[in-house]
Amino acid sequence: MTSAAPRIIQMHENDNVAIVANDGGLTSGTVLPSGLVLKDGVPQGHKVALSDFRENDPIRRYNVTIGYAAQAIPAGSWISEALVKLPEARALDNLPIATRPAPAMEPLAGFTFEGYRNPDGSVGTRNLLAITTTVQCVAGVVEHAVKRIRAELLPKYPHVEDVVGIEHTYGCGVAIDAPDGIIPIRTLRNISLNPNFGGQAMIVSLGCEKLQPQRLMPRGIIPINGNPDAEVPVVCLQDAAHVGFGAMIDAILAQAEERLQVLNQRRRETVPASELVVGVQCGGSDAFSGVTANPAVGYATDLLVRAGATVMFSEVTEVRDGIDQLTSRAATPEVAEAMIREMAWYDAYLKRGGVDRSANTTPGNKKGGLSNIVEKAMGSIVKSGSAPITGVLAPGEKLKQRGLIYAATPASDFICGTLQVAAGMNLHVFTTGRGTPYGLAPVPVIKVATRDDLARRWHDLMDVNAGRIASGEATIADVGWELFRLMLDVASGKKTWAEQHRLHNALVLFNPAPVT
Repeated sequence: MTSAAPRIIQMHENDNVAIVANDGGLTSGTVLPSGLVLKDGVPQGHKVALSDFRENDPIRRYNVTIGYAAQAIPAGSWISEALVKLPEARALDNLPIATRPAPAMEPLAGFTFEGYRNPDGSVGTRNLLAITTTVQCVAGVVEHAVKRIRAELLPKYPHVEDVVGIEHTYGCGVAIDAPDGIIPIRTLRNISLNPNFGGQAMIVSLGCEKLQPQRLMPRGIIPINGNPDAEVPVVCLQDAAHVGFGAMIDAILAQAEERLQVLNQRRRETVPASELVVGVQCGGSDAFSGVTANPAVGYATDLLVRAGATVMFSEVTEVRDGIDQLTSRAATPEVAEAMIREMAWYDAYLKRGGVDRSANTTPGNKKGGLSNIVEKAMGSIVKSGSAPITGVLAPGEKLKQRGLIYAATPASDFICGTLQVAAGMNLHVFTTGRGTPYGLAPVPVIKVATRDDLARRWHDLMDVNAGRIASGEATIADVGWELFRLMLDVASGKKTWAEQHRLHNALVLFNPAPVT
């Protein structure tokens, strides 16, 4: 925002704090439009007290108590992180269960995109060759093979857009039969089934690892080329047939070429918007995330659901403090109970590590004005829009239904993205306030900036500027529609900035089981 006029944003009339919207913040002595005089300089995105606080008075933003005053705070003061005491987490009993009436949402018809129809009925937004690995030990070999495939084979198969090595740090040195050991295994398996990979798969194995290929991808898991009893092809580096490194690479390239011949026959066709499977996530969040980008994503989420598409929202610790909002929106009591079950599992997981949900917030979150996880959660949940929640996925599970889905994941950008890829998303929307070059190789990522300044500075990394909402240049609906239309374009082949720069983060499997 370039205007020198002081501007603050109060999210609800019952809030007793507001955030400073001006670039660079406001100085001590600034007179706000209400006549309130700032007692302190307040950085952009940080909270100013709209009234006097006594010690332990509730601090309200989003019409929710985000904390309690650690001391007396005069009106006009900067409410820094140190002045906000974290509330106790909401108990997981006596919650409202499927109590909120479903809002009237008129179906949205007539919207389409150009996608790749797969034999199993799913639709891809990209045409990619995936090379799955069973263990980290083969990662360097696969990386070398991928470079060779791009240089030597892809030019022969122009309808295949890229090759993706599904590399990870799992596969051996782990308690693979531990109760939670199934999570990374099913995650890796379901990543290989992502619709952008066209029903073709191949595995590179070392040979001696705990995660053997047959355990990862049982016979018949992918009916390759119409064969319901097919085995996924495996290149095992320890096989006696491979004499030297070159022989290993040649074997991978030979298997890749067989897959490329099939993938190259795929063509885009017009499909309804209902075939979109969109994962939404936020990272590098700031106080504007819940004001601009996430509400715009929530508006687009409602548009997608109205069009019959599927949207996943995630990040357990970033919704945990709004669990009552979610259980009340559940389409059925069973969905609400499934959400509660995932929250309880994650509470126990954190407790085993000696931490709780408060460990979520980062230095960047706090620098951007988010005092604690409660405030962050209130701004995160709005990505889910207003539709009823129709299903819940445990970490690593694959989607089996449409609508608005809660996919339980850690809040880590990389792990959340990996689990949403495994669930079957074919398009990703990622909001950020502090800025991140985040990308994923298996799916296109649309990045949405929360602030004008970030969109200006990172003009060739951010795909949508939601900061125009804070500056009054656009409404939430304006940006929501812009994002919805952009999703259809990107699903049809338009490249995002991350794709143009070939930026992507490593996939990170969630492994809560012990490492041996």
